[in-house]
Order: sequence, then C-alpha cells, then structure tokens
Amino acid sequence: MPTSTKQLDAEALYQVLLGQVRAGLAGVPDAAIVGIHSGGAWLAERLAADLGLQARLGFIDVSFYRDDYAKKGLHPDVKPTHIGFNVDRANIVLVDDVLYTGRTTRAAINVLFDYGRPARIMLAALADRGGRELPVAADFVATTVALDREQSLALARAADGQFTLTIEPDHA
Repeated sequence: MPTSTKQLDAEALYQVLLGQVRAGLAGVPDAAIVGIHSGGAWLAERLAADLGLQARLGFIDVSFYRDDYAKKGLHPDVKPTHIGFNVDRANIVLVDDVLYTGRTTRAAINVLFDYGRPARIMLAALADRGGRELPVAADFVATTVALDREQSLALARAADGQFTLTIEPDHA
C-alpha cells in the first residue's frame, strides 16, 4: 500500500473547472449551483461567487440518502441541507470534489428531487478518479486521476479559501 502523499495543483484545477462551468452556463436560464458537503460545498461557494450566482446557491448532505448507509453509517459532521431557491425548472450544476463510484451523485440527485423537478442537472467535479459502479458521468471535470483502490483524493480548504488536493493512502 502506498504510504506517501502527492499534492495536485488544486488552484489550477479550480480555474479549469470554473472556465468549463462558465462556458457551459452561458445563456442557460435559471442557473443554480448546489454543492455536496463538504468538498463540493466549498467548490460550489467559490463557483457561485465567481459566476455571480450567490443568490442561487445551495448545499446538500447525502448521508441519509446513500444506498450504502448501513455500511458507512453517519459521518460525525453531518451538515444540514439548504436550498433557498425554487428547484422546479432550474438548471442546476451539482458540484462534488471527487467523482468515484457514482453513489454520492445518485444520492444527491435523490435529495434534489425531494425539493422539486429541475429542468436539468449537470455534474461538475474537480477530479474524476474512475471506478464507476453506477452510470454517472461529469459534464464538467478539471482532471482525471488514475488511483489504486488503496488511495483516495482529499480536498482541503485553507483559512484563506485556497484549495489543496492530495493523493493519500485510503484509511476507510
């Protein structure tokens, strides 16, 4: 099992993702951004600020919607879901930090449908690490990273808002 960590340039990757989302939302009516706690929420906050969509920013926690809840249980930092705009007919960019199996994305879509029927849901991820178990693909992705099963990607946010993305040994 790998024991070292490797850091990716998360700020450069964020700029790539921002450019893709900006281009993808050009001319799209009723655009909104929803981040999945916690890494996706951090990215969504920054995307909303950079795109002028702060009034149409939401956050969701998928803990109770995961199909592997019995296996994973609750994380100690369950956050409230907050969507303060009308989801019906909205064009939503769903944001996660890392796309892996697709299970978090499926759970997040279930949460969104509890709030209404969006016109479209587009998925944005900072990194796609492959390993899909469900047929899920990102509309916007800054990078693709091949990892061993014993590795994971960890997004962190510093006090100044800067991101770091690290490849680490998986402790799950």
